[in-house]
Amino acid sequence: MPEYLKKPPQVPGDDGAAVRSVVSEIISAVERDGDAAVRRYSDKFDGWTPKSFRVGDAEIKAAEEHLNPYLREQIDYAAEQIRTFAIAQRATLTDLEVSTHDGILLGHRHVPIHAVGSYSPGGRYPLIASSLMTVVTPKVAGVDRVVAVAPPRRSTGIHPPQLYAMASSGADEILCVGGVQALAALAFGLEGTRAVDMIVGAGNAYIAEAKRQLFGRVGIDLLAGPSEITIIADEQADPRLVAADLLGQAEHGPNSPATLITTSEAFGHAVVVEVGRWLTTWPTADVAGAAWRDFGAVIVCTDADEMISVSDGIAPEHLELQTNQDDYFAARLRNYGSLFVGPYSTVAYSDKAIGTNHVLPTMGAGRYTGGLWVGKFLKTLTYQRVSREGTAHVAEATAVISDAELMAGHALTARLRMDLVASGAESLPETLP
Repeated sequence: MPEYLKKPPQVPGDDGAAVRSVVSEIISAVERDGDAAVRRYSDKFDGWTPKSFRVGDAEIKAAEEHLNPYLREQIDYAAEQIRTFAIAQRATLTDLEVSTHDGILLGHRHVPIHAVGSYSPGGRYPLIASSLMTVVTPKVAGVDRVVAVAPPRRSTGIHPPQLYAMASSGADEILCVGGVQALAALAFGLEGTRAVDMIVGAGNAYIAEAKRQLFGRVGIDLLAGPSEITIIADEQADPRLVAADLLGQAEHGPNSPATLITTSEAFGHAVVVEVGRWLTTWPTADVAGAAWRDFGAVIVCTDADEMISVSDGIAPEHLELQTNQDDYFAARLRNYGSLFVGPYSTVAYSDKAIGTNHVLPTMGAGRYTGGLWVGKFLKTLTYQRVSREGTAHVAEATAVISDAELMAGHALTARLRMDLVASGAESLPETLP
């Protein structure tokens, strides 16, 4: 049985009824009052009441000119990494057409969603990479219209590097508005910007709850909670490096779980010691230290297979492997958002620039879904083409099953076609040669 060297005194969860109530109030108000409600809540929460929430070309140009050229170069590099991987992913998704009988053709097409809203957080950290990942990826998928949205930074508009990332990635429209009111504006429309069909992007508990309440009216990518990291490591790993990776992800927020799974009690203790040492100089120790204190864990297992079982039970958002048998683990682990193999592969690469998407499942959702990728923006639409000859194959089964289900109308539509085939009538056009 696994044992805890460090057990978190808390478990992450939502803020309950209070969050749900606030979100419901804002969404209802925006649906009812439109732009006026968005402006009212933007003023209340962000002190932001611009003449227009729409970001114009002049603002975009100013943001680009404001950027250090070296930073601009690195943003462009990250965007190209994301684009290259998304293009390769899209190439794996092919249309299909198959004949199951003479006269029956079945197929599917991958059709892009028409309009997507991309939300990028701008609270504690204005996430430039989120802007890249939630704009580049749908554009590669073929989405016609991507509306990028981010909150104002200190009441001066969108953080310039974030705005540059949105615009250079191909956003068709950009809105400067934050919080629940931003997601409601995407779902219902704002200042002439038409409602979108899907909303994607990360955010806090209020953003996650807004996505949950808006789901159905619009599609969503997934419901993401606090960011998570789990590291599977053994004695060959560097405890100082492992400790740094745990704290690096914990800086996302004071409720971000960071977990080490190992077979060595001595190594577990060494990592705990290194975490303490790092926290004396860690640049975001106030946040990462609180997360480690309240949500950090060290679990000691008896062998590799038990480590796999424990990790799959957690289904972490980010999972690092730093062992002497990484290939063994990689081949058997199945529940995670994204996997980082080897000591040179760190979560930060994926969070920022390597090309895989950082919008990933949390809070155990890795048991049943993956993260954001180009396929999330494609609808797989099936179709059928049936000739007279095909009807002879399928109509009888349809009618008999319909009878058994007491669906007499369904049975009738099949038998009408059976009668036409039996009579030799030419009243229906053929759909197949």
